[in-house]
Amino acid sequence: MCDAIPTIATRTHVVIVRHHAERNRSSNSGRLAHYALPNSEIVEHGGFGGLAKLPSMEGAWLVFPEGEPMTKLREDRPPPSQLVFLDATWSQARRMFRKLSGLRGLPILRLPEGDLPARMREAPTPDRVSTLEAVARALQLVEGGTVGESLEALFALAVERAAEAGRGSRLIGK
Repeated sequence: MCDAIPTIATRTHVVIVRHHAERNRSSNSGRLAHYALPNSEIVEHGGFGGLAKLPSMEGAWLVFPEGEPMTKLREDRPPPSQLVFLDATWSQARRMFRKLSGLRGLPILRLPEGDLPARMREAPTPDRVSTLEAVARALQLVEGGTVGESLEALFALAVERAAEAGRGSRLIGK
């Protein structure tokens, strides 16, 4: 996959708070987002490191499926300078959301439901997408342009490569 990962410049800083159990999963898409986005960082959560040590959350919004979905940014509020994503299974992400006090009070960006292409893990509901898909959709909403398209193409390639590697029986949607 390494040779296929694009380099995508963004104005918005992306913070991926990754549950320690995701670090070595081949289906971890947060890692792919980080490799593609020079203006991003991964913060580890859990395991021997304990709670994640979050960077400054100034200007940050949390991308999380809570509240009303946003199809465009409000004009009466400045756009985020940072987007924060919880990279974990859904049950782990809910626990991280409750435990990480640095996330409390951040504006929440809930992404609207979209088409669900083939995926490597099953989502509990249509508004629950992989970390890479969430990053793509959120950056598309905040920055526009082709940022989202490039990241969605990377996700589609990751799913395709997983199928070629024999993990096709676990792929959902094809």
